[in-house]
Amino acid sequence: MTMREQLEDDIKQAMRSGDAARRDVLRFLKSAIHYEEIEKHQELDDEGILTVVGKQVKQRRESIDMFRQASRNDLVVKEEGELAILAEYLPEQMSREAIVELAKQAIADSGAASLGEKGKVMGRLMPQVKGKADGTIVNEVVTELLSGS
Repeated sequence: MTMREQLEDDIKQAMRSGDAARRDVLRFLKSAIHYEEIEKHQELDDEGILTVVGKQVKQRRESIDMFRQASRNDLVVKEEGELAILAEYLPEQMSREAIVELAKQAIADSGAASLGEKGKVMGRLMPQVKGKADGTIVNEVVTELLSGS
């Protein structure tokens, strides 16, 4: 079953069960996928849909941070609920230890020795962890390893 079919089935299931919050999040995701398809002038495959889900997850995380800073706990709870629903569509996330191992390998392969060469490492590493690790964490790990912390 493709991700698109799974999403359609989950929307129908949410409608049948009366779960309005889940239904709304999934409809919004479907809309974001449709918008991306219009923008790219082609139908997205599962990898493209994963990219859209990743963008939505990132937006929710940023919103949660902003709402926490503004002491809007009601909106934090709402966004965390939406984030949990969207996270179901992402592959299992890599552990920090696994990211460190891949980062060490990417550093060795690229021959990077300083923070100024972080772009080389990130260029090699990001395709390997795409959809499986948060880019912020990957960036932190590479920075720590290159700075020798």
